[in-house]
Amino acid sequence: MGSRFNREVQYSKRCEETRMVRLSGHQRSFNQGSKLNNLFRHTLSKKEKRNYIDAILCLSEKPGKTPPEDYPGVRNRYDDFVAIHMNQTFFIHSTANFLSWHRYYIWIYEKALREECGYKGYLPYYNYAKYASDPLQSPLFDGSDTSISGNGAYVNHTGLDIPNALVPHVHIPPGPGGGCITSGPFANWTVNLGPVANVLPYVEQNPDPAGLGRYYNPRCLRRDISAFVSAGWAKDQDIVDLINDYTDILSFQNRLQGEFSVGYLGVHSAGHFMVGGDPGGDFFTSPGDPWFFLHHAMIDRIWWTWQNLEVEERTFQVGGTITFLNNPPSRNGTLDDVLDLGVNGGPVTMRGR
Repeated sequence: MGSRFNREVQYSKRCEETRMVRLSGHQRSFNQGSKLNNLFRHTLSKKEKRNYIDAILCLSEKPGKTPPEDYPGVRNRYDDFVAIHMNQTFFIHSTANFLSWHRYYIWIYEKALREECGYKGYLPYYNYAKYASDPLQSPLFDGSDTSISGNGAYVNHTGLDIPNALVPHVHIPPGPGGGCITSGPFANWTVNLGPVANVLPYVEQNPDPAGLGRYYNPRCLRRDISAFVSAGWAKDQDIVDLINDYTDILSFQNRLQGEFSVGYLGVHSAGHFMVGGDPGGDFFTSPGDPWFFLHHAMIDRIWWTWQNLEVEERTFQVGGTITFLNNPPSRNGTLDDVLDLGVNGGPVTMRGR
């Protein structure tokens, strides 16, 4: 399996059947993608990459739908997706619905790109393993017009500690960036919401008096792309071991999200912090960097691959409780728990009905 992952390209697309969907007029299983013959992928052409990028930019130019009394900082349709992730953060991470919620989320995002901005393709995913030793060698980050822009300008800073500076289980040293991105299609991208859990001390603080990052706080998109992170936790072997060695959903998703107390960042956290910066390194506002959706499409692909190893047993496995790290203590999640993306889409249950 390792060689198969190494052969994957950094920009790929797959057919709509590989994600959970609920279309108007009828219902389809979240997990129809568990049929292997539905998988379709190839390297995107320059035109396809441009079409995808243009659709994201289009979404950022459309008016938002989130009620201003809930998130006053929302300025466009793209911000709607950031706001709902912020609002539900503690109920969609380290919970039973972590994987299914994000599968629904990225599909609804793709649906918005297609229906509201005329995008004809599918949501691409980025295979971390191909450039794990140095992500800056990837065409995805080369700053060209077919990239999602490059690294941020260099800023001298001290790095960050995960989960926090008081209990530094994992220290990420500073990378070659840290500042505003200066090239590529998103060089003029404006981040409007957050920060909430800021990882860069010099980022403009949000004026929200409740500390929830909801108010308007326009600033540049910052990145600090880290080979230390990707080489440590997002390489081919990390993905293969995750898929092969964790055979129940609870241990699989816990390993995927990271075991910080033993110094293991995990593939999911690595995907966030290999790009880092603001808002990419913010637990709440990370979708504010368009990188987020390429990252989570890959997370979904990893889960999809894991499901297909034992289709009948794994397609509808659910594990964990309904609160972040079971704090406060809560009941176990079930397939009948509802996923609701507010103005973006929903409600739908984890079983897809």
